[in-house]
Amino acid sequence: MSQRSKALNVLIIEDEAILVMDMESVIEDIGHHVIADVASLSELQNLQLSKTPDLAFVDIQLAQNTNGLDASKLVRERWGDTAIVFVTANPGKVPVGHADAHGIIAKPFTRSGLIAALEYLSEGILSPPPTKIRPASFVAFPGFEKRLLRSTAVLADDEINPR
Repeated sequence: MSQRSKALNVLIIEDEAILVMDMESVIEDIGHHVIADVASLSELQNLQLSKTPDLAFVDIQLAQNTNGLDASKLVRERWGDTAIVFVTANPGKVPVGHADAHGIIAKPFTRSGLIAALEYLSEGILSPPPTKIRPASFVAFPGFEKRLLRSTAVLADDEINPR
């Protein structure tokens, strides 16, 4: 794991069990924590967490005829500061900036692609702006890019005008 002040708490909203296991393995191998995984909107509605997720990976097509667009809205309502990243084989079905999401990782993805995206997101979430170049495996929505630029401007202002 690269040096950072803390690990991310990650929520996975995905109905393909094998993919969930693969994602959990990658996330935990690089030092983050999967605090829960759910396969449907109803499971998410019933989910009680002791920790707030820093990051939610959300598939578009979920179990029980539910969808990730509704799930992402619920994530935003319950845990307002949680970064939302859609992980989907249908990136065209995600409206840009939906639920103030950060972006998309397209399926299928590689282990190295997921790691690169996680490292970039981790820096962007925990200590913006990221020092790494945005990997090809992660398509950032414009709102995320703007937040990073604002963070950079605030950091630069703090260096010039200490509070």
